[in-house]
Amino acid sequence: MPEVQSGTETVGEAGMDEASDAGRSGPSAGAGRLLALRTSLLGRRWFWPAALLAGYVTQVLFRLWLVWGGTHPSVQADESSYLVLARVLAGRPTTEMPVGSVIPGGYPLLISPALRIADDPVTAYQLVLGINTLLNALVFLLAYAALRRLDLSRGLSFVTATAAALMPPVIFYAEFAMSDTVFPVVLLGWLITLHGWLTEGDARRRARHGAGAGLLAGYAMAVHDRGGVVVALTAAVFLGALVFRWAPRRAALAAWGGLAVSVVGARLLAMWLEAQFKDQPPSSVGTKVLDNLVDPELLRRTVTRMIGQFWYFSVSSWGFGALAIALCAFVVFSSRFTRASRVVSFVMVALLCGIALASAAGLPGDRRVDNWIYARYLAPLLPAFFVVGVATLRRARTGALLRLVTGAVLLTVVTGGIVVQVVGSRLHKVAIIPWAMPDALFLASDWTRLHMGRTTAGALLVFAVCVVLRLAAGRRAVWAVAAALAVFATYATVAVTSHVAVPRAQQHEADALGFTKAAGLEPGENLVMDPSTSWELRMAQGYEVYDGRVWTRDLKHGALPPAAADAAVLRLTWKDARPEDTWTRAPAGWYVAEASRKHGWVLWRHR
Repeated sequence: MPEVQSGTETVGEAGMDEASDAGRSGPSAGAGRLLALRTSLLGRRWFWPAALLAGYVTQVLFRLWLVWGGTHPSVQADESSYLVLARVLAGRPTTEMPVGSVIPGGYPLLISPALRIADDPVTAYQLVLGINTLLNALVFLLAYAALRRLDLSRGLSFVTATAAALMPPVIFYAEFAMSDTVFPVVLLGWLITLHGWLTEGDARRRARHGAGAGLLAGYAMAVHDRGGVVVALTAAVFLGALVFRWAPRRAALAAWGGLAVSVVGARLLAMWLEAQFKDQPPSSVGTKVLDNLVDPELLRRTVTRMIGQFWYFSVSSWGFGALAIALCAFVVFSSRFTRASRVVSFVMVALLCGIALASAAGLPGDRRVDNWIYARYLAPLLPAFFVVGVATLRRARTGALLRLVTGAVLLTVVTGGIVVQVVGSRLHKVAIIPWAMPDALFLASDWTRLHMGRTTAGALLVFAVCVVLRLAAGRRAVWAVAAALAVFATYATVAVTSHVAVPRAQQHEADALGFTKAAGLEPGENLVMDPSTSWELRMAQGYEVYDGRVWTRDLKHGALPPAAADAAVLRLTWKDARPEDTWTRAPAGWYVAEASRKHGWVLWRHR
């Protein structure tokens, strides 16, 4: 993590600020006793470990409250695909992959115990959400560690880490069974260990940090295709350290060893999963990204989408992400900072750009407005940039802070303006999916339309209040800023959950759990689905048919159902006079068992 210097002030002086202020205040006798008691309490060896444990437990309980009552996946095909992989890793029988290809299994490996324990999909999903809370809340502890590495005081680090862990982009995607739950934890831990490895000091400590950075980089690749960017950057840094002797031999060997072990492990896990799904191809996201990057006809679209992601990252972090980008860009070229800070600053910006570029090229060309400003892929980086942004607010001198703030505001306004200029009226004419842009809708106070101007104004208003308070009241005001951000983050996360996550789950219940109940599917039965059936319904059944398996076959056009199929589902439209008309080529022995015109399906069984 980049250290933030303040003129001739060194980062080692950060912990002394409050003590010196308190010493000058001349308290009364009563206040002096209170201060003595506070100092005595804070000086206890057990206090801060206990406070961190209490903070972590509070974060877990808050997340549990948000997801309480969840019974089924509602983000298709992502959730069901991860759950199907977890099902296989838990030792249950294989089935069809909803997403159509075998995706990385690092996250399903973590939640697989839930599917090993549970005997039904509802219980398993609830256990998965519980595991999610335990994993995602680790952001709080790692943000605290990062802030201490930035040399903020324990108290301010605690409050700021609380705010970072409560931000909507951190929690929202952890309310679903998706790899976004653990990715922020992995990336934040990776940056901390990478900085520790590059920092001068004890060789054993550096070796431990190097091994940790290598292991986390490889695991990032096992979690998501975006992890490939992490591995590439890690290898580049390790190679640079080898050439320029940035690290002792022992620490360098530990780093390369950790990277090799984790990359090989990730590859072995992928190969094993691919062997379980022999009829499904491996993920082709990387190939698609490369193909689109070299396609000149898609270049304008790719660059605009990349810029749009920068805009969304800035507004979803309420300007602090943009402030951190401005600082990191400065640190890379400044000799006043340590090598560790300069290298990690470069890595942070490079990772941000690499992920944004790869996702911009890989997103499909459908008529969804969120593809221009896609929120999800950069969200895991928000905690790291947020803590650097707050540390900048605390440590930078007034002149430097104003220049960095100006850069942050320009980055936010210019990137948003470019997207509006290029995309134009299409921003309002294409499909709006609240799940894909919850922060933008919250900041604009409109859950039905994208308002880039209002969203930008809302984010910069929050940012401006924090900066003005810091400039008017001095560095100690950052305490109030961090506390206010924690409260606002809590409110924002609750609002996003109640307006986006909860309605989405209710909307898609009929396609998931509702279908299996209405159709009367029994545990262990196998289901074949016609491609004409609702896409959401087909994606959900890979998980909802918990003990059996599913297939997709073109039944309407003569494909035969698998011999092991117990039931078949086909689309029922208002044009079909009778449910029997949905499958005119049904083999002998198949009959209509259930039908729903409201939800557009008919279930067939065979005698």
